[in-house]
Amino acid sequence: MSGAAKSAARERNVAALAVALRQRLVERRREEAAAGSGGAELSVAVGELVAAEAGVLGEADRAELVERVVRDSVGLGPLEELLADPEVEEVMVNGAECVYVERGGVVEATTVRFGDEEELRNAIERILAPLGRRVDELSPMVDARLADGSRVNVVIPPLAIDGPALSIRRFGVRRPGPDELVELGTLSAAERDRLAAAVAARRSVLVSGGTGSGKTTLLNALSSFVAAGERVVTIEDAAELRLQQPHVVRLESRPAGVEGRGEVTIRDLLRNALRMRPDRIVIGEVRGPEALDLLTALNTGHDGALSTVHANSPADALARIETLALMAGVGLPHAAIAAQVRRGIDLVVQMERRPGGARVVSAVEEVAALAAPSGWEPAS
Repeated sequence: MSGAAKSAARERNVAALAVALRQRLVERRREEAAAGSGGAELSVAVGELVAAEAGVLGEADRAELVERVVRDSVGLGPLEELLADPEVEEVMVNGAECVYVERGGVVEATTVRFGDEEELRNAIERILAPLGRRVDELSPMVDARLADGSRVNVVIPPLAIDGPALSIRRFGVRRPGPDELVELGTLSAAERDRLAAAVAARRSVLVSGGTGSGKTTLLNALSSFVAAGERVVTIEDAAELRLQQPHVVRLESRPAGVEGRGEVTIRDLLRNALRMRPDRIVIGEVRGPEALDLLTALNTGHDGALSTVHANSPADALARIETLALMAGVGLPHAAIAAQVRRGIDLVVQMERRPGGARVVSAVEEVAALAAPSGWEPAS
């Protein structure tokens, strides 16, 4: 047997032992609770179990078992080692036995596994409980945000056919600034200077691109060009932006509760933000009828806004904003909304994710040029 095969076999044996010992730990805790005993400290209790049931293992293997069982009991289980890696940008769990990660824009499979679906469910509960959120058969989908800004999405059966699906998109405490993005090759020095001048001149900028193309990262970098004395109101579904200005008000939407009440939408927050005397409005992503409210604000003195939208090109981004505005259902004709788009948005920055995982600015377009006959035209 090769060295790699022996290592894989050892890993499987340790993982299987960890699952069995964790189940034994749960049973022991239940017995102690029934007897009215508080029981030993977790690490001590796990050490005793390992010594009793895996004493034939070497000292290093026993120490690893103790660490793994403790980790699986109070943390995020097998995901802990992935989330401890600063290069991991996203963790994707497709059932108990299938875990992928994204590093440097490239998705790759891992050897990390959960012992069973129950262990995965327990890890999900440990993620959601401190956030005051829950997922069950009545609410089988949930979006949440961790303390570090990472975004969590969970879908469980019966909607997820092959077991619970968990996605964690990580966002570090510090985001790269414009100069760092130039060093990374995301945008050129000329594009940085052009965008800096546009934001400083209070021109409204829309960042467009696909999922994972780096829209939020660029939006965060662009916000650094806002003057320190301006009052900035940010509006997001999940608070991911990390603005450096001293005068920032962060607003976050809220889904409806289990009883179907209490929802606060991006549109609600945007309308309220206009009453908060903002110098700048930054919307994490426009994805619904709030597009009409944004256009109205841009055309009534609230210039200099920054936002993102999902679209394949600058022209498509403007067409999508128009379509989203029509979803507001107020009966405005297409031509009126298209005119507001042309007058309210000044620049569209297109982000692209290359096959190798690199995120780059592929275009910076003036809306006036896109609105020419050869470019974007309003829907008819």
